[in-house]
Amino acid sequence: MPTISSNKPYRVGRSKTGLGLFATKPIKKGTRIIRYFGPMLDSKKKDDDEIENKYLFELNGRWTIDGSVRKNLARYINHSCRPNAESDVRPRERKVFIRAIKNIEPGEEINYDYGTDYFKAYLKPIGCKCDSCERKRKKKRAEARAERVRLKERAERKAQRKAEKLAEERARQRKAKKAAKANGKLANGTALNGKHLNGHSLINTAGRKAASSKRGTARALQA
Repeated sequence: MPTISSNKPYRVGRSKTGLGLFATKPIKKGTRIIRYFGPMLDSKKKDDDEIENKYLFELNGRWTIDGSVRKNLARYINHSCRPNAESDVRPRERKVFIRAIKNIEPGEEINYDYGTDYFKAYLKPIGCKCDSCERKRKKKRAEARAERVRLKERAERKAQRKAEKLAEERARQRKAKKAAKANGKLANGTALNGKHLNGHSLINTAGRKAASSKRGTARALQA
């Protein structure tokens, strides 16, 4: 790890993406923190144009800074979609400075937006690891978990209502069967075919009435 003078307001330290540049002193908004430097590459030269690494900083259509040299401590500054610094590009001077756009506290990681082209080429395929994107992913995961819980609870309520409806239907069916069975007993059982209303009882009653009538007639003739 490169050594840094103690009077510098930053240090190289471990970050979630590897190494990063961290503030060691309060840095006020607008402060020029560090210069991004390295050999100048001319796109008109074939050898320069063929150089490829992730530390290339394009100044314009012709000139690009190759920031892969170890002395360029600005190369340790990581990307952020919501940064606390920005790149101050000066094509005519062929210089780039990293400047604070917020007050940065000691221990806070310094970061800036690498730009759309770099993001699409290097960060998007693997997923941006900046704090802003991590918070977004965390929020989405929490929302997804909440949605799964909601759907599960909804399915459980639906299943419970279905079970209750089925239980009610079965109860109605049992009640209907009991009613049908009771009606069958009334139509074919003791109440209609019993001692007082069955055919046998009616015939005996009619016989007794006829016999009584005949005895009454015989007594009248004898008299």
